[in-house]
Amino acid sequence: MKIISLFSGCGGLDLGLIKSGHSVVWANDIFAKAVATYRANIGDHILEDDITNVKVEEIPDADIVVGGFPCQGFSIANMNRNIDDPRNKLYRQFLRVLRGKKPSFFLAENVKGILSLEGGEVFQRILREFEKCGYSVRYALINSADYGLPQTRHRVFVFGIRHDLKIEVPFPPPTTHAKNADVCPGKLPWVSVGKALAGLPEPGSATPLKNHVCSTYKIKNNGYINHRPVDPNKPAPTVTARGDTKGGAMINHHPSNTRRMSVRETAIIQGFPNSFEFVGSMTDCYMQIGNAVPPIVGFNMGKVLTLAEQQLSDFLVKR
Repeated sequence: MKIISLFSGCGGLDLGLIKSGHSVVWANDIFAKAVATYRANIGDHILEDDITNVKVEEIPDADIVVGGFPCQGFSIANMNRNIDDPRNKLYRQFLRVLRGKKPSFFLAENVKGILSLEGGEVFQRILREFEKCGYSVRYALINSADYGLPQTRHRVFVFGIRHDLKIEVPFPPPTTHAKNADVCPGKLPWVSVGKALAGLPEPGSATPLKNHVCSTYKIKNNGYINHRPVDPNKPAPTVTARGDTKGGAMINHHPSNTRRMSVRETAIIQGFPNSFEFVGSMTDCYMQIGNAVPPIVGFNMGKVLTLAEQQLSDFLVKR
């Protein structure tokens, strides 16, 4: 399938979709360092610009529009979250592109907190607006650990099929892993952060690993986000993009609980291959990773798109 990718960031979702056999024909993000990372690792088809400046007719046609519109205004971590947060309006740009391009499908991603904003009314309103664009929608809350990521990461995905296409596509994709795999036939056990990072040298040592540099932000154990001990025998806590370029990003403990994870270690538990090099300062890189959709999730979502493509082909033949 040909894909338009909005709010692409450094390209985690796109990387997974490409690996599952699809083609991203156009991508967009406003964060210069993330765009530079995308170009260095994925391709030159990404435009660095505010999506509000982009005319729909400048975007090529495609079969599907995908994107995780900025989530900070929806996040539980944002104690002041509300419907009036200007970042919550960017999903309307997603809608604008849908109306203009009318792809067969769309796939949107956001944080778990979007489900409870204003008592759930905001999310229901978003679903209704997707429907008004001409799509039947389904959504699912998934945990990336259930797809083999060494991290517990809950995210909401919304999948839309254009109303005139009378097809049914199973969604979400079947999970491959389970917390209690011993009582879940056919499932593999969750991958632990200790296993995922085993054998890596300490940051700063002589190593060919790219981006293996470490935040010196002080270790604390007070129970707050990014200040919690990490159990090496479980998936890591959620990687976040909290923090800024002044005070630095807030990074999870290494499973040794003696330091923060390096950029490369954070990328590993977010599912990026070691060959994927991030561009920018250490804080820029941490934030790109924290904002990304894990490529393994993108890969599994790509399986849904492959099935959708097959069913669409059969539908068009019969019509």
